[in-house]
Amino acid sequence: MVIATQLRPDRLAFLAAMHASLCRQSVPWEAVVALDGADPARLPGALAADPRVRILALPRPVGAACARNFALTEVRTKYVNWADDDDEFTDEAMELRLRTLEATGVGWCAGYSQDLHPDGSTTLWRPPTPPGRHEAGEVWRYWKNPADTIPLGPTTLLARTDLVRAAPMGGLVQGEDYCALAVTCLAPGIVLPVPVYRYRKHPGQMTAQDSYDQLEARARAFAHRFGVSLRAASSPQREALSAAA
Repeated sequence: MVIATQLRPDRLAFLAAMHASLCRQSVPWEAVVALDGADPARLPGALAADPRVRILALPRPVGAACARNFALTEVRTKYVNWADDDDEFTDEAMELRLRTLEATGVGWCAGYSQDLHPDGSTTLWRPPTPPGRHEAGEVWRYWKNPADTIPLGPTTLLARTDLVRAAPMGGLVQGEDYCALAVTCLAPGIVLPVPVYRYRKHPGQMTAQDSYDQLEARARAFAHRFGVSLRAASSPQREALSAAA
């Protein structure tokens, strides 16, 4: 698990809720929390006391994309999942996807997400990519244009760490997680028709800020082209391996 945070006061309770959702998982896990220039003393006590949580304290703010990629270098587990400091996982998120990965040998497993509203209610979000198995590169067929809805929720993906390191967060100030979807171009995977992640809606989230739309189109264009290019570059290799088999 990789989480980046600036330990903003308005998000500390959300970070504690994220940690609590991890504690409800029924499979072993480990989290690397990258402190993006934040004072480690502000870390919620439950996280500071949990031996499964390893802290990467960066000496100055570097932004979410860079902080997450630095944390990815510290991951020691076979599989990894990105997460935001203000969201949470459903109780069976890790078990369902891990069991699928181990049973099938695919490179990644994703699911649906839910919008978590301030009153505690949730709204299910079904991604454009349908449930079931998808060969490497197929997910990108469901993101035809940059302005379209992204094909999967990046934080619903549990994937092999070696693959994620080959397609990490993009070097963007926003929309960096769109680039992380390119891991689906590197190996086959499975989409489960169940919610595995809750995306918290609140006034402090980046997508709610007035400045968000200023760079959104550019971020989407970059991430979309990245996936298209990676899919095209890896296709000849997949075809050669298929012919050899």
